[in-house]
Amino acid sequence: MKNSFIKILQGYEVFRKKYASGDKSVMQYLSDYGQKPQIMVVACCDARVDPALILQCDPGDLFITRNVANIVPPYEKDAAHHGTSAALEFGICYLNVKHLILLGHSQCGGIQALINNGKHQDDFITSWVSIIKNSELNSNNVDECAKAALDQSYKNCLTFPWIKEKVEKKELLVHLWFFDIKKGEIFTHSDAKAAYQPLALPEQL
Repeated sequence: MKNSFIKILQGYEVFRKKYASGDKSVMQYLSDYGQKPQIMVVACCDARVDPALILQCDPGDLFITRNVANIVPPYEKDAAHHGTSAALEFGICYLNVKHLILLGHSQCGGIQALINNGKHQDDFITSWVSIIKNSELNSNNVDECAKAALDQSYKNCLTFPWIKEKVEKKELLVHLWFFDIKKGEIFTHSDAKAAYQPLALPEQL
């Protein structure tokens, strides 16, 4: 545990040298001009699935919200606390991101909890993951369920009126991505093929 903590302190020193040194540093620029990310990611809390690391991004490139099982809840305008919904509203309505990536992954503990139906400490987890309707998963394979959960989250996205409007106007693209931890590879959902295929650069950049 001590070695892990020393590692993050050493990482902080690397960050300072790379991004925060000098009058023209990246962090100075971001402080002066603010954040203007074009891409938002809804990712899982899983320590193995860090969007900025996987995509090799710099500070300011991504607006990220993370929760257990990378779930987008349905639009519910009430007095309850809605952390993910608030992040979506900020990214889409205030920052005007152009891409929304829903990033699922293999071996997801939150999806496994949904399948197992709360066999461990469970004050909040089962209630949260139950946003994904177990009856629609049709599998006990955690990876297949994670992909089905991505589809449900996408449908939930469209219950937000300001997401639906921007999607219909083609001002926002929603991407369904699945990260295979063992392979270190992202698969993206193809509407045309109704399947996930390896993510690749477009032929024309």
